Amino acid sequence: MSLETLVSAESIRAAFTQQFGGEPTAIIRAPGRVNLIGEHTDYNDGFVMPMAIDRAVWVALRPRHDPYMVVHSVDYAALAEISLTEMVRQHHPGWAEYMKGVAWAMQEAGMPLQGWEGVVAGDVPRGAGLSSSAAIELATARALVYVSGLAWNPAQIALIAQRAENEWMGVKTGIMDQMISASGQAGSALLIDCRTLETQPVPLPDGLAVVVLDTSTRRGLVDSKYNERRAQCEQAAAHFGVKALRDVTLAQLEAAQGQLDPLVYRRARHVISENARTLAAADAMRAGDTAALGRLIDASHDSLRDDFEVTDADKDALNVIVNCARAHPACIGARMTGAGFGGCAVAIVWGGEAVAFAAAVGADYQAQTGFTPALYVTTPTAGASVLFNAD
Repeated sequence: MSLETLVSAESIRAAFTQQFGGEPTAIIRAPGRVNLIGEHTDYNDGFVMPMAIDRAVWVALRPRHDPYMVVHSVDYAALAEISLTEMVRQHHPGWAEYMKGVAWAMQEAGMPLQGWEGVVAGDVPRGAGLSSSAAIELATARALVYVSGLAWNPAQIALIAQRAENEWMGVKTGIMDQMISASGQAGSALLIDCRTLETQPVPLPDGLAVVVLDTSTRRGLVDSKYNERRAQCEQAAAHFGVKALRDVTLAQLEAAQGQLDPLVYRRARHVISENARTLAAADAMRAGDTAALGRLIDASHDSLRDDFEVTDADKDALNVIVNCARAHPACIGARMTGAGFGGCAVAIVWGGEAVAFAAAVGADYQAQTGFTPALYVTTPTAGASVLFNAD
């Protein structure tokens, strides 16, 4: 019931040599993420607490002397030649289009870019809510910064990558995914203020482990109801005359309940209460209060299920796997993670029982749904990085 890491510095270096001959100049690694708490709050200027995980997109590269990115995808066995001087959007969400969108957004920000050739491979499950798209965006940005001799500013690059996803790919994501892939810290989750982009490391309390619960169900974010949820949040913020729901208190929302569409009210109630839960969860982690942390994580899932409605019903895979996780005695708390409509959940468990927890929950979930899940213990890793000569 585990998902093994499939890519390493050694394997991506070997893939480069096979494709292009010779040695790469650098190896790039940009991680996916799992969000511990703070869901659908980032595009409302709120608070999130993700961690970069040990699943990533890797690039091995060397500079070119012409304005092209020539990239071979190991995962798709395909080669893309992307002109840095003729940015033409293709209306499909392919891996090369994400890379092209990042190059476009960097040039729009006034960055002079150099060409490079390389190979790309990843072991972040796609469509699982673990930000495989942000990982390829940040791997591309890190590669372009490296070959172009530019300064690496994680927050600035995260905003540029977000623009690529919003405007080039047409997905109105918030800043969380790009920010954690750019700025992750080994050993800690990050509490991110999505308005100021201020980050604070928050280590997991001693004795606890994070387990990703991949339901093996997938959603297409562009085609899902993600953009609809964002519009509903914007409608609620407009009612109060504020920039974002970050600026509305729960008391203000409750006082205006009769003036809001009931659906919009429930969407706003999730976001406002989720911001409070996220800040409280960071405090609980710092204090080592595992009981409070578990209650907050469970409440987050219940709010996403009932108020934000990004799980469909009691038989929805996300609800099933969360219920299976909560039924295990090693579980502190469990919730869906990511945009919803399929993908992954996350559980905080007692570390000494994490392997037994994963085996039991995986078997229980498979018996109830017929789906074969992938469950694995993960650890917080660093954000997008350059590894020279595959060291």
